[in-house]
This record gives sequence, structure tokens and C-alpha cells, in this order.
Amino acid sequence: MRIVTLEEHASFPEMSAYLPESILKERRSLGLMQDKLADITGERLNSMQATGITTQVLSVENTDVYLLPGKEAANFAAKYNDLLAEKIKDHPASFTAFAVLPVTSPEAAADELERTVKTYGFKGAMIKGTINGAFLDAPKFAPILERAAQLGVPIYIHPGIPPQEVINAYYSNVGDSTGPNEAIACYGWGWHSETAIHILRLLAAGIFDKYPGLKIIIGHMGEMLPMMWSRANNVFKPGVAGKNQRTLADTFREQLFITTSGIFTPAPLQLAIDTIGIDNIMFSIDYPFSTNQMGLDFLNNLQLPAEQLAKIAHLNADKLLGLK
Repeated sequence: MRIVTLEEHASFPEMSAYLPESILKERRSLGLMQDKLADITGERLNSMQATGITTQVLSVENTDVYLLPGKEAANFAAKYNDLLAEKIKDHPASFTAFAVLPVTSPEAAADELERTVKTYGFKGAMIKGTINGAFLDAPKFAPILERAAQLGVPIYIHPGIPPQEVINAYYSNVGDSTGPNEAIACYGWGWHSETAIHILRLLAAGIFDKYPGLKIIIGHMGEMLPMMWSRANNVFKPGVAGKNQRTLADTFREQLFITTSGIFTPAPLQLAIDTIGIDNIMFSIDYPFSTNQMGLDFLNNLQLPAEQLAKIAHLNADKLLGLK
């Protein structure tokens, strides 16, 4: 069976040459993962072939571009996307990509999204967390959302490092420690809940209604939203808790898509099927932070009808991203 994965990360050390020393000093270390992130056609491709993964949609792991101003951000994003396209060009069946965007300059980000879609066939863009503390419902980001809707490509909202104020208030001084607790702040809880908040903000701000062609993807089995589905749908009624003109359930089933990235247990998947629906769920690994074998074992052990399994494995992604 054809298998497509959407939240698969890459990072290229050679791009550091275009960054000022101040950013390099503050960069969060990728540690032992850096070699795996930089690799495209070695271990990564071999692992895909060994596990039967047909296509990875690659996205840039770091958020250096968010720290650059205006034209510098636009130039850096363009160089990164050009390099990513160059690295995958000889394997079009195995790789495609989500663009990295200079989101600090929204008009330039919209233009870069269009350039990568039309020039390289990129399938949308990934935006990681807040942009210097701002969420995508802020009016200044309208050009990005409008252009994505016009192009018919999705925006993948991935968790990012919380703003320092949030880290100080919620994730620091745990017990007798003095610094932040990274596990609570990021991969253990915090950035998943923040992504759910990001989506609810877009709903309450009326963004989904303003851009009915906009498609948003989130990972990690829906970033906690399926668990809160019934309660949130009851709270976010049209005209009650925001500017949304449709119910949460109707809006999300039409415009929100989730992936399985990094969560490989059946109960969260069944909850997602029961809430957002089988047509809105796509398979992902979170490579290299999760292994392809972990994902494949999960997929192979699912007790689902063949037609549902095919939708998760590739049909939904093929339809949303226009894959052949």
C-alpha cells in the first residue's frame, strides 16, 4: 500500500553561513539529530524503502528565519527553499516539501509561498508556533492566509518554542528547580496545548469563515483538540464565544486536518476518527524524532477496514496535497 507522511523534518547546517552570530549563539541545539536532519538520500531514503514509505513531505526544522528582519528573512527563506528543492529534485516520487516562510514579513511570505508552489511544486508551508509571540489570527498575517487559500495549498501549524513570558509563568520554577522544565514546556505538554489554542484563536477570530478555502494541518493526533471536541463545540457556538459563523465541528471537518505524527497508540486515533472524522486524518511519523519503523508498526497493527486504512495511509494526503 502507498504510504505518505507529512511531518518529516530536515535541517541543513550550511545555511548557518547566512545567519548573524547573535542568532547562532541563541539557537537551540539539535544535538545528535543534526546528522539525521541533514541527510536526505542516505539513511533517510534507505529507511523509507525498508519500511515501505512512498513519499515524505519535508519541512525545515529550525525557526531561524523568524529572528531575521524584513528583507533578510525573505532572502534567507528563499535560499533555504532553493536548497531544499535542490536536495530532493532527483527523487520526485520520494520527496516533496512544505516551504519555510519569512513570516516576519507577511507580504514577502505570501510571495515566497507562491514562488515555491509554482516553481518547485511545494505543497504548502509549515509555520512553527507563534511568530515572535504573535498568532496567525493577527491581522498582519492575512496576506499569508489569503494567498494559501488562493493557491489551494495548506498551512501546517507545528508547535514551536513558547514565548519567554509563557515559559516564565507556566514552565519555570517547577518544585525546587530554578530554570524552565523543557519537557512540560515543549514536547511533553506545552507546545501541544499552544497549538490547540492557535487553532481555537483562528476559529474565534473568524479566520476560517473569512477564508473558506483555507486548509490548516496540525500534527500529534490533533494536538489535544479531539479530547475536548464535545465541550469546545458546545462553547464555541456561532455568535457566542467568538466571530465564527459556523460550529467548531462543521468548520474543522471542512478546513482542519490532522496527522498522527509521533503518537502511535490506537485510542487517540479512534477518538480522532469519532470526532474530526476519517477523511481529515493523515499518517505521519515525525522523522527523525520518531523512527519510520515505529510508525510502520503502528500502521500495520491498526484494526481498521481497508478503505479507512488507505485514507489514513495516503488517500487523504493525496487529495489535500494534489499528490499523484
